[in-house]
Amino acid sequence: MASNGIRDRVAVVAMGCTTFGEHWGRSAEDLLVDATGECLSSGDLTSDQIDAYWLGTMASGMSGLTLSKPLALEYRPVTRVENFCATGSEAFRNACYAVASGAYDVAMAVGVEKLKDSGYSGLVRPQIASDGTSADLTLTAPAAFSMLDPAYCAKYGVDPGTFREAMTHIAWKNHCNGARNPRAQFRKAIPKEKIAASPLVAGRLGVLDCSGVSDGAAAAVIVRAEDAHRWTDRPMYVKGLSLVAGPGSGALDPGYDWTTFPEVVASATDAYRQAGIDDPARQIHLAEVHDCFTPTELVLMEDLGFCGRGEAVKHVLDGAFDLDGRLPVNPDGGLKSFGHPVGASGLRMLFECWLQFRGEAGDRQLPDPRVGLTHNLGGRPGSCVSFVSVVGKDLSEEAA
Repeated sequence: MASNGIRDRVAVVAMGCTTFGEHWGRSAEDLLVDATGECLSSGDLTSDQIDAYWLGTMASGMSGLTLSKPLALEYRPVTRVENFCATGSEAFRNACYAVASGAYDVAMAVGVEKLKDSGYSGLVRPQIASDGTSADLTLTAPAAFSMLDPAYCAKYGVDPGTFREAMTHIAWKNHCNGARNPRAQFRKAIPKEKIAASPLVAGRLGVLDCSGVSDGAAAAVIVRAEDAHRWTDRPMYVKGLSLVAGPGSGALDPGYDWTTFPEVVASATDAYRQAGIDDPARQIHLAEVHDCFTPTELVLMEDLGFCGRGEAVKHVLDGAFDLDGRLPVNPDGGLKSFGHPVGASGLRMLFECWLQFRGEAGDRQLPDPRVGLTHNLGGRPGSCVSFVSVVGKDLSEEAA
């Protein structure tokens, strides 16, 4: 895949994010007003200074009117995008490209989802009409992702009990991190014994191996990198952006072994090349990844190059990806603590990098992180879309 990238050509100069959770008394419009309002305030901006908007939402609105009405925008371009769980990231990617191209000077990316009172449980999703023979139609998301566990154990000779310990450690780690985050849906640490014994949902996936459903919104303002210091003395620079959609053949392909997401490997390889990353395990200082289910995060550690093939269980149990580990993963608590308002999750991940680079992450602040990664995965093993971003605190020497 050939992609030229926009390394250090655009920067984030303002961000906002609501609390994620059960907002029974708030509408999607209320959440959009809250997130964009905080975003504009953080950069001392007004909506009149935003030239164009990109809105990501899966099911909480249609067309640009979803955003223009609550913000009372005066005839501005608003583009609504949807790309499964990468929807918020897709809004960000398109806004970045619009500014990098010179089409606009200032753009805002916004993500929102209001799911708790919509009837969406996360177990099933609305299906596009078909003849009923698609293999995808027979599996819920927990069922599909539960297959990673036995497949990984069989391929790498891992004892199922040890794999269970690694799944438990991931849920425990992310809830410990989320307990430090006032914007998270679930703000309590959960004992490992309770996680391991939670009621089963599919395969060996317990309830506490699964992310929840929640409501939330987040927003970011993007400008040209050379203009960034007009708005803030601490911008966040975009180093690499990659989104790929796979052929969707996994469930029908006898060669697919359910121990990797080829779409993640492809998008990470592309984003790393754009960003000049050749050793992600050392050059990435924090990562926000799509921990929809605990075995997903484990497999992602290998697909993103944070450790070698067949090594993730050892590194997880050694604490390599804990808050005080060599590469903290999901320091904000991840989907496990935030739930997953689909259109907002990708921008929520970028918000954590924004806070960490600015030294504003409170009790979970890392010591001087300079390069961050965010990742979304939409769909299911063998048939998904994947997004990877690399963002940084500093301009590269070539761009400075």
